[in-house]
Amino acid sequence: MSERERPGPTPVPPPPAGYAPRTVPEHPDRPVRRRRPAGLAGLLLLLAGTAAGLSLLLRWLPGSDLTGADLVRRGWDDLAAGGVARLLADGFWQPVAVVLAGAALGLLGLLVLVPARSHRALGVLALLVALVAAVAVAVPLAAVGWDAATIDTGLWCALAVPVLGLLGALSALATGPRRR
Repeated sequence: MSERERPGPTPVPPPPAGYAPRTVPEHPDRPVRRRRPAGLAGLLLLLAGTAAGLSLLLRWLPGSDLTGADLVRRGWDDLAAGGVARLLADGFWQPVAVVLAGAALGLLGLLVLVPARSHRALGVLALLVALVAAVAVAVPLAAVGWDAATIDTGLWCALAVPVLGLLGALSALATGPRRR
């Protein structure tokens, strides 16, 4: 057969109206990053917030009838009357700082339960908040010479806030994406 006698390519008819060709899904050859919640971090941070709430109901010093709520109320009164300088001078900033840090850690605990690729930013923020709570608890403990007999149940709960917050923050920092 000569080149002239060869038939040309057969024309392909156009597809009918509304026809969409089927596509083959692409399967990646590497693991896919999936969003997930940081369950342990969320639990620990929520427990830190709960411990701060419990510290409001309990006495902080033995032999005193003042609860954490009374101390926080005095701190707010000092802040309203004389500003930050008076709050720092009277020493009621510690209960206020612990309770506010506990509330922030509880909120961060809810946020790390939202599925995301990484919770590192929330972990760093929780770490900073836990450090503020640690300073707020360490100052009164250092003032009494680290003597456990001079503190009551409310301050023990306040001590749990930075500990649980630190553990939750580290867990959020370590929780990466799930790979499938």
